[in-house]
Amino acid sequence: MTETKSELTRALVLHPDIRSDSQRRDAGPALEEAVSLAAALPHLEVVGSSVVRLPRPHPGMLFGSGKIQELKEQIHDMEAELVLIDGPVSPIQQRNLEKEWKCKVLDRTGLILEIFSDRAATREGVLQVEMAALSYQRTRLVRAWTHLERQRGGLGFVGGPGETQIEADRRAIDEQLVRLRRQLEKVVKTRNLHRAARAKVPFPIVALVGYTNAGKSTLFNRLTGADVLAKDMLFATLDPTMRGVKLPDGPEVILSDTVGFISDLPTELVAAFRATLEEVLSANLILHVRDISHAETKEQAADVREILETLGVNDSTPMIEVWNKIDRVDEENRIALENMADRSDDVMVLSALEGTGMDQLLELVSDRLEGGRWEETLSLTFAEGKERAWLFQRGVVLEETQTDTGYDIDVRWSAKDAKRFREI
Repeated sequence: MTETKSELTRALVLHPDIRSDSQRRDAGPALEEAVSLAAALPHLEVVGSSVVRLPRPHPGMLFGSGKIQELKEQIHDMEAELVLIDGPVSPIQQRNLEKEWKCKVLDRTGLILEIFSDRAATREGVLQVEMAALSYQRTRLVRAWTHLERQRGGLGFVGGPGETQIEADRRAIDEQLVRLRRQLEKVVKTRNLHRAARAKVPFPIVALVGYTNAGKSTLFNRLTGADVLAKDMLFATLDPTMRGVKLPDGPEVILSDTVGFISDLPTELVAAFRATLEEVLSANLILHVRDISHAETKEQAADVREILETLGVNDSTPMIEVWNKIDRVDEENRIALENMADRSDDVMVLSALEGTGMDQLLELVSDRLEGGRWEETLSLTFAEGKERAWLFQRGVVLEETQTDTGYDIDVRWSAKDAKRFREI
């Protein structure tokens, strides 16, 4: 059944732009991302969005009294039933805002948890989301009862609010977490057995990582011929998918598509999804897929690297940056990006949607997994001065000997260098 407009929850999205926050992001793209997060839930209808600038967060209400009243009128005029605040909101702030605005309030962490809950398809994914949601809920028990009315039913909570009820609820959550953890451990054992079986083959593992909606699943489908859900939507992929890919003149590899990262990813989710993301830790090569057309692609890349460090991925694992969605970049910037990529052995520019650059990417993956470089002797004539200069500029020349007709040049280079040389 398709949902009608009347069945959708009307939501207002707010991004607090706090001047005292030294880590604050650019408000425009941040609000755009928050709206995209809200749009990722099928039962929400975003009826409005705005940036709310404030010097510092109010401890009890987040916003000042004047802004609270202004937003209250906006909520009433839009008939919004839910306010999504793109940032952390304490339980006390949440309770006070819900009481003042007469509607539900959800912060960034709560919204991401809702999306993950909606998307989880495998048993492992469902367990991980439930654990993350319970861990998050446990921190919000104290005096947050208006928000917990909906949640209490799912855990079998009964009775009214009070210290005794809070302790009972906390105990119930802890017991449920223990049960879920045991169930997840069984699933993780199965995953480890599969991983051990793959290690005996052994096929190298290439893991796709990147910011959510960078195009990982589109690239995965393009390389493997699989049919993984690939939408222009945040967190379209949640559960990991693995497929075999035959490299040109190289081994078969296992390509792993993982959950997308995002700035301020809830710590509860990082902890809960560690078992899934351990596929990245065991990878022989990581492909960091970036939406190179995005206004905040550098900031997104930094967020991904930070989460990888949190997971324990170190510099010893080779990584290739895949600059995806080049089809969305204008010609001038496209040429500049391609020139930048040409100067690096660890960057590939492509369009997963259009299929351009796939063969070159597979060649580069093969190079990295096979050691990547070899020695070769080239014979150039005196007329091939441009080619000779390019070799020296690239720094691949080991030794040069002059002959009667030109030069014999010993080089150590990669397949990417060899291909560029042939195209001169």
